[in-house]
Amino acid sequence: MARHPIIIALSVVASLAGLTMRTASAQEQDAPPRQQWSFAGPFGLYDPQQLQRGFKIYREVCSNCHSLKLLSFRNLADPGGPGFTEAQAAAIAATFQVTDGPNDQGEMYKRPGKISDYFPSPFANDQAAKAALGGKVPPDMSDLAKARSYEWGFPQFVFDAFTMYQEDGPDYIHAILNGYANPPAGFTLAPGTQYNKYFPGNAIGMPKPLSDGQVQYTDGTPMTVDQYGRDVAAFLMWAAEPTLDERKQLGFQVMIFLIVFTGLLYFTKKRVWHAVEHHPELLES
Repeated sequence: MARHPIIIALSVVASLAGLTMRTASAQEQDAPPRQQWSFAGPFGLYDPQQLQRGFKIYREVCSNCHSLKLLSFRNLADPGGPGFTEAQAAAIAATFQVTDGPNDQGEMYKRPGKISDYFPSPFANDQAAKAALGGKVPPDMSDLAKARSYEWGFPQFVFDAFTMYQEDGPDYIHAILNGYANPPAGFTLAPGTQYNKYFPGNAIGMPKPLSDGQVQYTDGTPMTVDQYGRDVAAFLMWAAEPTLDERKQLGFQVMIFLIVFTGLLYFTKKRVWHAVEHHPELLES
């Protein structure tokens, strides 16, 4: 009789696992394709050239609507980032107009950006953004790559835990930029929306922002929407986690220290207890 509750519990667990796997399978049909990233894995690092190309995409396309308010121009010259020099970062800052003030007359004014400034918003306030973009405020891109993710369900999330896969955000951004398509038969789009096979609900308010050849690269990299999506997704990942390279290098050093420290503890223990192991009678004295 005692076996019946156990059998019932196991049956429930099996049913839930089966349901979760079916849900995960359904999710994977429309899941963003996983990409290869230079910064993936415990030893992955950012590619400075890709970050520079991604910044070019943001500057020429995304910055027309999206802010990057948590990032300053100085960060562009930080180690582990796009690899700009301070002079280059200052020159980039000077191409932006930053609101400052008040002046002696008590008025706010515009001036060229300085390296210490944060990236300015393309709109004066949220109301101005709504008025220009059909009533919607575009999300800030500072932490977009960390804020956006995708639920893979069981058992994929278990595998991700062991492989330390944390690139769902860049995968999602790349997929959205490449997911614009004609809606399937019978799909009704609300006015002012476009069909996107990876966006939740498949109806996105943002018009398709990129097309092949739109942004010019000078390093021979293919100028396609697929490549643009990879580059800007990598840049936004760096914007959301600019110290990733430093964190991974520090983590590797800590792991080496722990391995060495464990070895020292082991040999110290062997040395301290050597006499007791060979002369157990010492414990009786």
